[in-house]
Amino acid sequence: MTETSSTPLSTLSNPISAARSRLAAQSGSRRALLLMAPLIAFELLIFVIPFAILLRISFAAPSSDGVYHEGTWSLEAYQQVFASDLIWSVLGYSFFLGVVVTVLSVAIGLFYAYAIWRSSGVVKSLLLFSVVLPLLTTLVIRTYAFDPLLQPAGLLYSTAGVVIAQLYIVLPYAVLAIYSVMATTDWHVVEAARDLGASRPRSVLEVVVPQVMPGIIVAAVVSFAWSVGAYAAPELLSNNITFAIYVESLMLGDMSYPTAAALSAVMLGLMSVCIAVIFGVLNRFGGEFELA
Repeated sequence: MTETSSTPLSTLSNPISAARSRLAAQSGSRRALLLMAPLIAFELLIFVIPFAILLRISFAAPSSDGVYHEGTWSLEAYQQVFASDLIWSVLGYSFFLGVVVTVLSVAIGLFYAYAIWRSSGVVKSLLLFSVVLPLLTTLVIRTYAFDPLLQPAGLLYSTAGVVIAQLYIVLPYAVLAIYSVMATTDWHVVEAARDLGASRPRSVLEVVVPQVMPGIIVAAVVSFAWSVGAYAAPELLSNNITFAIYVESLMLGDMSYPTAAALSAVMLGLMSVCIAVIFGVLNRFGGEFELA
């Protein structure tokens, strides 16, 4: 009697527990959606809607005054972008600046973050403070400060001077991105690699670098995106024209809003492809960092 009566109860408990699990999962997903609602609204208002407006302006027909006129549709702005040798030279210089600064930023940032990670006490505090200190000063003041520094060395109004200034701007973000991941790395793993015969450089390259690869990816993406769209350093310290400077001249000088919007849309597409390549290449060297 006991066994026969317990069988229906066990069969009834399974659907009840399954229903409770589904209800808990649904309530959890609703809570997660509610928590994400402010972020989704922020993304829509700050990024998605402005980009949709920019995309719409890029398809407007150019007019005599260059200003956007509602109700017009044309591909002429994109034709001007793809047919202009000047625009492609500007884009080439912008990407060249972005690649050079990104490589230097990641390399220096990795060594600097490693120095912070292995130091302690006052030295560690000073190294961290020296990274945060430049962020407490406005971008224009930091860039203008390079004028008297670069002029005696003959680097003012040169590509090398722009690279140095732009590197100074993005390097703190690269160091903090790499160090935030490196600080969670277990040093005993490195010691184990050295006990097994690995040299110091090899233990760093084969143990530390793969574990901090997510931070390196973030540092590379931030440095690349900021440097490709650099405005202050090229404008104040050189005669070279970058993408951001040329867009400003199109909007404020030529009043060609459709062409400026089309160039911005093309640049955003090219940068998205480059960032996807950065993720794909660096993910092969370790770590797991996926595009959301």
